[in-house]
Amino acid sequence: MRGQAKAALYALLIGVPVGLASAVFLRALEWATAERLARPWLILLLPAAGAATAFVYARVGGASSRGSELLVEQLHEPDGGVPRRMAPLVFLGTILTHLFGGSAGREGTAVQMGGSLASAAARALGLDREGLRGALMAGVAAGFGSVFGTPLAGAAFALEVLSSRPVRWEALLPCLLASLSADWTCRALGARHTAYVIAPGGALSPALAAKAALAGAAFGLAALLFVSASHALRRGFLRVKAPAGRAALGGLVVLALTALLGTRDYLGLGVTSPDPAAVTIVSSFRAGGAGWLDWLWKGLFTAVTTASGFQGGEVTPLFYLGATLGSVLARLLAAPVDLFAGLGLVAVFAGAANTPFACALMGVELFGAAHVAPVALACFTAYLFSGRAGLYRRGAGDRA
Repeated sequence: MRGQAKAALYALLIGVPVGLASAVFLRALEWATAERLARPWLILLLPAAGAATAFVYARVGGASSRGSELLVEQLHEPDGGVPRRMAPLVFLGTILTHLFGGSAGREGTAVQMGGSLASAAARALGLDREGLRGALMAGVAAGFGSVFGTPLAGAAFALEVLSSRPVRWEALLPCLLASLSADWTCRALGARHTAYVIAPGGALSPALAAKAALAGAAFGLAALLFVSASHALRRGFLRVKAPAGRAALGGLVVLALTALLGTRDYLGLGVTSPDPAAVTIVSSFRAGGAGWLDWLWKGLFTAVTTASGFQGGEVTPLFYLGATLGSVLARLLAAPVDLFAGLGLVAVFAGAANTPFACALMGVELFGAAHVAPVALACFTAYLFSGRAGLYRRGAGDRA
């Protein structure tokens, strides 16, 4: 009992600096996005920005260059934690990605910052191997929960990425406390999270349940397509031996795709836009707010960006992919557009990350408990249809 109380206290303390880092990171992302929109020519420097970031990582990054893969590895088999340099490197690298127009997210950055800060705290406190694992889990939960404003999902996410071993339910309370502490800190510092509104609905009817399950299958297949494309592109880019060359090539491909399609809607986070005609996550929640292939193009832009070595994450672009695909499916299935955009937002991520429980909780936190049944149905169906591959590498045998 004493050990559990100590772990809970440490978790609360870990959450504060992680929440502070998330708040600063979110403000910096707002600045980078505003600068890119105000100065359209910045996108022309995307290849150079990617090359510079990759060069710095190659010279001083060390193990930090492995990013989330290293973090997940340390969660499974703690062996010294993650480097302190990971936090500032991924922070600056992600801001550069967004400043110059790369299509990436923010969860990878938040989770890596959380893990790096938690690992530093564990070393300072002299924690043993199990204590380090617990601190890393708390840091992951805090980073994820605070950057999206979803502390329950943050705690569940930290547990689910350890699914290659029996779930350690005793770690749930420290993860939840760390996530809550980080979220409180982040909000207290003025961080703002996007509000997604879904009109209230009645009880889940059999017809709507069938449509949600059918959409969930499509979301899972879309997640499988994205993950498969990302892994294939990563293998392809690795044929370019120099990391700076890989990133520069990825930037050039993004520029070529932008010119080919004649739109910049697929750059950056894609959450909102000052252009009312732009396709964004928010626009997908209203009728006619997304086109038939927006989900596919956003997935391609993101896969190229992240596979070539740009810093960031995939989750927010997956929100975009899922919300736009959900908007399309709503039209095909004669279903509520706002509800199915919301289902896609969380369910595609559930399939791609193999974290259906965390994403179901995220749906409740983002949209309200009134929609928990279709959200859960879509998330778990997407998980079943998304195959064995996932964004986060795990040990063999983790999924039947």
